[in-house]
Amino acid sequence: MAETKSMSKRCTAVFAGAAMVAATLAGCTKTETTESGQLLQSLKDKGTITVGFAGEAPYSFEDGGQLTGATVALHKEIFANLGIKTVDGVQTEFGALIPGLQANRFDAVSAGMSILPKRCEQASFSEPEFMYTTALMVKPGNPMNLTDMQSVQASGAKLAAMTGAIESDYADALGIDATQVATPQDGMDAVTSGRADVFALTAISLNWLKSHTPNAAVDVTPSFVAVIDGKPQVGAGGTVFRTSDPDLLAAYNTELAKITGDKDKYLSIVGKFGFTERELPDPKYTTAKLCKGEI
Repeated sequence: MAETKSMSKRCTAVFAGAAMVAATLAGCTKTETTESGQLLQSLKDKGTITVGFAGEAPYSFEDGGQLTGATVALHKEIFANLGIKTVDGVQTEFGALIPGLQANRFDAVSAGMSILPKRCEQASFSEPEFMYTTALMVKPGNPMNLTDMQSVQASGAKLAAMTGAIESDYADALGIDATQVATPQDGMDAVTSGRADVFALTAISLNWLKSHTPNAAVDVTPSFVAVIDGKPQVGAGGTVFRTSDPDLLAAYNTELAKITGDKDKYLSIVGKFGFTERELPDPKYTTAKLCKGEI
């Protein structure tokens, strides 16, 4: 994971089944610490959980003052089933999510974060919630004919990638000197301003961004599975917890399995954010295997 960045000062409160109340505060207080393995009961007693998010649509982001997105929708469903009715959100840069979790800024990370071996050394991941592929945001007409990470490398195109995101890792592995951006919007701005020729991110994020910014002079390439060192990179994301909170992780996974094991239930929760059966996790891609780099 990337080094810690400055955290956003903004805290957002989301109340399940009710209108959301947002406030701009001088700072975000730390969540309460508990003895190892007892966080779940503490959260039930409070009725509130605080999640960190990076503002990447359609996973978790603010819209009209409300915290929303596919991961947020999953969290509202799952945590409510666990007796935790309120979800609070703290926004920070993607690269600061795991450090913020470790510093007790929040209780979990809501970002559809890729399950990678090096991240598994720092925190605990839920079972996969989403499968994903990569795409490229380019200038209209794709003048450099970019189709995948190797084409970016071969062309010498100026690449932008989000700090801490998997696409930054792809760039590093291929020796591409990528410009780091904090948010998807920053990546789009880099392309439209000419500071970058291409912005790499998950296909569902780029397509959402383009569809919700119709006047932006960009195109999005067809999605692809990145190949690094001859190995296709299976993309699977999940919710992140501290390693000291196994009770919360286990309870979360139990409820998650009820959703990912039921296609109709899954799509009823995340479908409105552009997720389809294609993003439904494949049971063979377990977190244990992904953390070991066996897939």
